[in-house]
Parts: sequence; C-alpha cells; structure tokens
Amino acid sequence: MNSFQPHITVATLVEKDGRFLLVHEVAGGEKVINQPAGHVEAGESLIQAACRETLEETAWRVEVTAFTGVYVYRPRPGAGVYYRFCFAAQPLGHDRHQKLDDGIIEALWLDRDTIAARRDSLRSPLVERCIDDYLAGRRLPLDTLYQHPWPLQKG
Repeated sequence: MNSFQPHITVATLVEKDGRFLLVHEVAGGEKVINQPAGHVEAGESLIQAACRETLEETAWRVEVTAFTGVYVYRPRPGAGVYYRFCFAAQPLGHDRHQKLDDGIIEALWLDRDTIAARRDSLRSPLVERCIDDYLAGRRLPLDTLYQHPWPLQKG
C-alpha cells in the first residue's frame, strides 16, 4: 500500500502601493517567480511559518492579517500533492542585514499587470490564483484555523 505524504506549505501575500512582494528564485534548475512560500517546519504554526518564510526569502518582516484559503496543487501526474495555506500580511519593515535563503535571487515588488505579463515564469498557477482571490476580497479571519497547542517536550 502506498503511503500518502502531502507537502504542507504556506505562502504570503504582501501588498504595498498596489504591488505584491514576490521572489525571483531558482527551482528545479529554472528561474521562476513565486510568493514568499515554503514548507512548515516541525513545531511551528502556519502563521509562524508564513512569517519566517517571508523573512528568509525577502528580508521583509510582516504581520499576518488574514487567511485567504487553502490551495491544493499537484504539478504533474506522479508528483507530490502540495497543500498551500495562503495568508495576507502587511509589511512591517525590511531588514537589509537578513541573508536570503539559498536559491533566492531577489525580492521583487510587482503589480498585477506585470505578474500577468510574466505568467510563463511563475512557479505555479497558484501564484496568480492566490493574488486574484486576494484582489477579489477574500479575507478569512485568522481564527478560521485552529491549532491545538503542541505538547511540551519532557527532558
């Protein structure tokens, strides 16, 4: 029997002056554009993961303000399935001393028209879908998500 092992990821939508914070990165040997996004690490909440990934990939500190939805994506037959928990956030400040994660070329601020014009270089169709849902006003309260407290480690 095959064991199903989904990839639990987060992505952050940060808008400022009509532009969105994105990353230009190398993934699978190709240069692509994506939201700040990545895998949730053991012991962290989804919101903590979203803030951490945004900082590590863009050097921007953010405050998560809303939940925009869960997006399920399978890039091709036989590939893993990704569950992307997407959040809206406001920028708090840029840390010019923060080193960006390996594979990140640069952080970009792009408007919706520029993103559409660069559709062929987006990492996945989820990039546009998340932005379009955000622009359509999708904002769910953060308490839509419940995380039971992690048990304390003994020792």
